[in-house]
This record gives sequence, structure tokens and C-alpha cells, in this order.
Amino acid sequence: MYRGATLFDGSGGPPRPSTTIVTDGAWIRAVGDDAEITSELPADAEVFDLDGCFVIPGLIDSHQHIATPPDRPAAEAVLRRLVYSGVTAIRDMADDLRQVGDLARATLVGEIPGPDIRYAALMAGPGFFDDPRTHQVSQGETPGAVPWMQAVTDDTDLRLAVAVARGTHAAAIKVYADLDAAAVTAITAEAHRQGIPVWAHATVFPASPRQVVTAGVDSVSHVTLLAFEGTDKPLTSYRTKPPVDYERFADGDDPLLADLFALMRRRGTVLDATAGMWRSDALAGDGPEAAARARANSELAARLTAQAHRAGVDISTGTDYETDAEDPFPALYEELAFLVDHCGMSPAQVLRSATLIGARSAGAEAVMGSVEPGKLANFAVLRDDPLRSIDHLRSVTLTVKRGRRFARSEFDRPGSAAGQPRRDEAEEGR
Repeated sequence: MYRGATLFDGSGGPPRPSTTIVTDGAWIRAVGDDAEITSELPADAEVFDLDGCFVIPGLIDSHQHIATPPDRPAAEAVLRRLVYSGVTAIRDMADDLRQVGDLARATLVGEIPGPDIRYAALMAGPGFFDDPRTHQVSQGETPGAVPWMQAVTDDTDLRLAVAVARGTHAAAIKVYADLDAAAVTAITAEAHRQGIPVWAHATVFPASPRQVVTAGVDSVSHVTLLAFEGTDKPLTSYRTKPPVDYERFADGDDPLLADLFALMRRRGTVLDATAGMWRSDALAGDGPEAAARARANSELAARLTAQAHRAGVDISTGTDYETDAEDPFPALYEELAFLVDHCGMSPAQVLRSATLIGARSAGAEAVMGSVEPGKLANFAVLRDDPLRSIDHLRSVTLTVKRGRRFARSEFDRPGSAAGQPRRDEAEEGR
């Protein structure tokens, strides 16, 4: 039993002072007023006093890559830092699932500290599989011809392809690149028929953003890819993207995107914005040209995310990069701050995006994303009020994940390993 905290439960209601959370193993049994709940519990119940603290649902990073290329020690360090920072689930957006599957098992059963991992198997057109990353995640096999990363053509038996992908225990199909609208629609229909969601790039090339959304995918990733909606240049392939017309979006209220965002809202399509990634060291690049491109994309991401938010699109909080090993906190904190500081979202709205909407993006809203009876005991305890400042996430003292406790003091002690080496190379739209 955790008593005395002010609870932001993620359901959309106001904070609840003097609240008790009762857990039973991995699950939340009851949530309510301290006095009322305490009177109903047995005298020998274990009590954790949280007077003066704040509780939020466990955070969810909706865009991670933990095995490109596979590096087990680095991945475990990332997962450890995430869970000790209040992150209780991530979406892995396609990697070497031979390793990711085992990491997911290990965090699920408590063998290693880390969030739950809901991961995707990837599908793309054959032209994508000369990308060096596909070789990194298919070592020993042929890229495009493995269950977790399949090349799709007009001759592909999609019933078999989806079934094979599901055999990796993937939580979703990720649609990446070099597929037309008909192919994206067919993949999505078959995946849904087999009971698995579809996570797609916001532009699949040649499939446009509107075509991707119309295909019925459950979420789209990378808000800057929405800039290709309505372009007068051909969207031939992922590798031959036309230049972005940054000036077109300078006023932050593009009419074609307004129509697209209305469609996304009607369909319930989640936007995995990855809005802050262009401010990361990984994408800053070397030299003035790369820095200028990163600045332009950062401004574009802020404008488009703000417009999507004003239009009522559900936005989840993905990163697609990680902070350096020396940083005590993960990239997710930077993404949340970017949404507050540059995209017109309040801390409460951003926390909802990082919890309930994150769970929706992962297809797991029934069991996580809010602090409610019947859901997993996933929450974080903070010393300072995150609704006053999103930076107060850095006051985290405890993460509870599936009922297991991860005290921040254990992570912060001298000699504790955390973080991940900076990626040697980061590309747009991983």
C-alpha cells in the first residue's frame, strides 16, 4: 500500500491529494482516499508513506531502438536507466528481434531491470534492404528474408508474412518504406485481421501521409515526415525524398495538414511525433550545413506538432535516440520538455501523452497508462510537482513496475552503470 501522495492518475481528471494505491503483486487492487482505503485493509498490510510526494503513471517511450546493432551490455544499461527514471514501457520500433525478444522476456520476469518492451516486426519494399542498418539487425541471415524484417512485393503472401512476423512475438507490424498505398492498405488489413496493430512511418514513399492514414494504420511516426503531404514533387522512394519546403510551414497553420489532422483525429491515429530528436547530439551532425538542417527540422517539428496538438490529434512521446551514457536521465525527459517549451502543450497534457496515449500507441491501454484498479502496478514517485514544471520529473525517487520497486537511490549510488554509448551514426526516421 502506498499512501499519502498527490496522484495524477492519467485518466484526464485533476490531481487527487491524500490518495492511497493498493497493489497486489503486479496489479493495482484499489485507488482512493487515504482514510477510506486504510480502514478497509488488514492491519498487517505493508505501508509505504508518500506524504508530500507526487505519483504519476509509469512513463512510456513510444519510439526506441535497443538492438541496432545488437549490443547486449549497452541495451541493458539503457533499459536500467529507463526504469530507474520512471519509464515502465517502451515501443521498440524494429531491431534485431532475436535479441530484443530475450530482453523483453528478461525485463518482464524481473531477470534484469527495465521497462516492458513491446516491439515491432518490420515490413518494407525490397529497395529498402540495402540500408546498412538492415544488415546490422540480420547478421548471419539475408536482410528482408527474416521473420522480423521482411521485404514485401506484389507476390508476397501477406497472410503468411503477417503470421511469420507474429511468430516473433511482435506486438505490431512496422511499415517503413518503399511501399505504395495499395501495399500499405493490404498489409494493414491483414495485420488487423490477425489481431495485430500497424505502426507506420508518417510517409512511406511512395505512399503519402494521407494514404498511410487512410490505410488504417494505428500510429504514424516522425512528425517531420508529414511535411511531404501535398508536395508537388514525386515521392518515389525513401532514399530519393524531395527537399522539404520549410517556408510553407512557417506560419504553423498549413491547410493541407489541417485536413490531415482532422482525418487522424476522426480515425484515432496516434502521432508518435519524435519532435525533439533534431535537438539531440546524435542528429546535430558535423559542420554548419548539418547543424542548419537540424535547426530547420527542429523548428519544423515544433510547428507541426503544435498544429497537430491544436487539432486534437493524440500525440505520444517517442524519442528515437538516447542521451549519452554519462547523462543520469533518458532522452524521454528531453522530448517531454520540448513538447512543453516549443509545442504549446502543458505539463499535464504532456504527461497524458507520455502515459495513457503512450499505452494506446503500444496497443496496451487496457493494462497500462493510468493508475486505476485492474491495471498493472506501474507508476513513478516524485518529490516535486510535475504539473508545475515538467523538469520536476528529475525528482523521481521510486519507480514501481509490475509491482516491483526500483528506488532511484540504488541507481545513483557510485559505480552504478547507466546510459548507452552515443550512436556512431543517426539517420532521419529510424
